Amino acid sequence: MKPLSEIRQYFEKELSGLYSEREIDSQFLLLVESVLKIERHEIRSNTNTLINDNQIIDIYDVISKLSLSIPLQYAIGETEFYGLKFKVTKSVLIPRQETEELVRWIINTLKTVTEYPIKILDIGTGSGCIPIVLAKNLSSAKVFGLDISVEALEIARQNNKINSVKVQFDEYDVLNNDLSSYSNFDIIVSNPPYVLESEKILMHKNVLEYEPHLALFVKDSDPLVFYKRIAELAVKSLKTGGFLFFEINEKYGQETVNLLESLSYENVQLKKDINGKERMIRCKKP
Repeated sequence: MKPLSEIRQYFEKELSGLYSEREIDSQFLLLVESVLKIERHEIRSNTNTLINDNQIIDIYDVISKLSLSIPLQYAIGETEFYGLKFKVTKSVLIPRQETEELVRWIINTLKTVTEYPIKILDIGTGSGCIPIVLAKNLSSAKVFGLDISVEALEIARQNNKINSVKVQFDEYDVLNNDLSSYSNFDIIVSNPPYVLESEKILMHKNVLEYEPHLALFVKDSDPLVFYKRIAELAVKSLKTGGFLFFEINEKYGQETVNLLESLSYENVQLKKDINGKERMIRCKKP
């Protein structure tokens, strides 16, 4: 057995130079929280807690993966999103903070909806984080999630069970099918691929080598391909007065606004994230 303080010293020594001090601190807290099943604030105040040999083996195994730039969430097999636990593998993107902000915007928008039950559709659902959080926070809603990846859908269905909600997940290729089977929605949301192929050189190794490219990248020649297709389909699948939400590439905020306005959407609104970047957009079907 070893005290937690000694484990932390080893953690910092092994990962120094690979990550910033802030990243190392955050990763250590998340790792210990996952292994010991205790809250983060307890970790800081209990540095003399003794860690048993099996727990040490688990922690050292994760440290070895982090040294190879494998993201912590993949190394421990889970992450937290909007206060809920989600299983993650290399088949799905790791949920980001900006997406939490998008979900919060949707929940606040739905406070204005008076017809029930509310129907919500998430296109390109990945781990299922968006529809599962919405279903958890809107108990009367009927929620659906679509994805082209069978592997991602398997993870989403597992997360459905983990969080005790009833989202319907279906396999669907948005670029080559219509939404005729999905109609009369109050909300359609998507966080589609939007990173340009040319932006790969700017990305950290732990994203580029381990997160699924299918969910990340689009061709430079057609950066809004998913937005255009989904917006065209949503015109028919949204209720009158229904809302369409996107997470977007900050470089294409105005272009996305112009696209949505050209399709006759109203009240098109760009929203900045916590870092001041235009990363979300909302519009309304007239």
